[in-house]
Amino acid sequence: MPIVTAPRILLADELVGPGWVQFEQTGIVAAGWGAPPETPTTELHEGVLAPGLVDIQLNGAYGHDFAAADRDAWRQVAARLPETGVTAFVPTVITAPIPQLEGTLTRYRELRAELDALGGAWTLGIHCEGPFLAAERRGAHREDLLADPTPESVDTLLDAADGHMAYLTLAAERPGAVAAVHRLVSAGVRVAVGHSDATDQQVRTAVDAGASLVTHLFNAQRPLHHRQPGVVGAALADPRLTAGLIVDLHHVAPTAVRVAFAAAPGRLALVTDAIAAMGMPAGTYHLGGQRVSVTDDAPPVRDDGTLAGSVLQLDAAVGNCIRCGVDPATAVAAATRVPADALGRADIGRLRAGARADLVWLDREWRAAATWVGGRLVHVDDRRTGAAEGLPAPDILQ
Repeated sequence: MPIVTAPRILLADELVGPGWVQFEQTGIVAAGWGAPPETPTTELHEGVLAPGLVDIQLNGAYGHDFAAADRDAWRQVAARLPETGVTAFVPTVITAPIPQLEGTLTRYRELRAELDALGGAWTLGIHCEGPFLAAERRGAHREDLLADPTPESVDTLLDAADGHMAYLTLAAERPGAVAAVHRLVSAGVRVAVGHSDATDQQVRTAVDAGASLVTHLFNAQRPLHHRQPGVVGAALADPRLTAGLIVDLHHVAPTAVRVAFAAAPGRLALVTDAIAAMGMPAGTYHLGGQRVSVTDDAPPVRDDGTLAGSVLQLDAAVGNCIRCGVDPATAVAAATRVPADALGRADIGRLRAGARADLVWLDREWRAAATWVGGRLVHVDDRRTGAAEGLPAPDILQ
């Protein structure tokens, strides 16, 4: 059985070391710190061995927008995401007409088994970000397509997804929102509050109904005010909520990052909210059918200057978080165990017996030097091979 050792390893949300992971086929057999039980197969001489990163909000990457992606595009994204340390992800589609969303959900449902068999990053279900959002906090979403979550529209999306929807983002204050939360949760779909102008009381009412997530904290939501805490106040104060956070240093300032981690320890999930431009050169791309411009060292924007997702990679988000002053173990956990737990997945996001053998070797800059998915080495940064012994050639994914 392969054994990988490293100077430091993330175990139970703590960085300890030296440590080791032993796995067989697709699962972890054992993990610990100190000397391994047998001679290691692979020895990493620097960096950190961590669970594979989990991105629960990704609109697209490598030139492909999930809203318009065909089979080959889906496969290309899944095959390349391990280059960023991501081993599991939640594809996201933004506001569109209900029939269009219905078609996208159906395509994903029909492709999911094939994608997961590819051997690249595997999917955890799809995320519908809209169309049940607030016009005042719509961000890059088209106002003319926003709608109330009627029972008919909610059921249409549920029927199209047929058990393959991970979560849905809605504005807690829209008419019918609380009933929609009840319906979605009863169908096994998690609910996030986002693109919302709700008061903290309206958010708490949605949480009482079963909502458990907040989409991209601080962005496109009623901000924190000492007399009107809003969505941000509710997210930071309510222990039932896990909030996504885009740490590209454009969407959220470093001080706000530190405030969030101090106020909501163990409840922040690093997300990219990346669009098709992730991993691509500057230029013009699309998000949900809308044109988006990307220039060097700047986030994507629509023609009117509105922020439209990011080009952030999740391993870079971990490094950014640490440079903001967040404890390294906390930052890595925010990209592994916390998002996994938010979706009820105790089998990923941690290094322990019984979990999937999804691993990432993070280098000194917190970038992915090597990535294993289900026990298969699928990515190696050639610049780091000298810092390891026994590291095999990666499997080539088609």
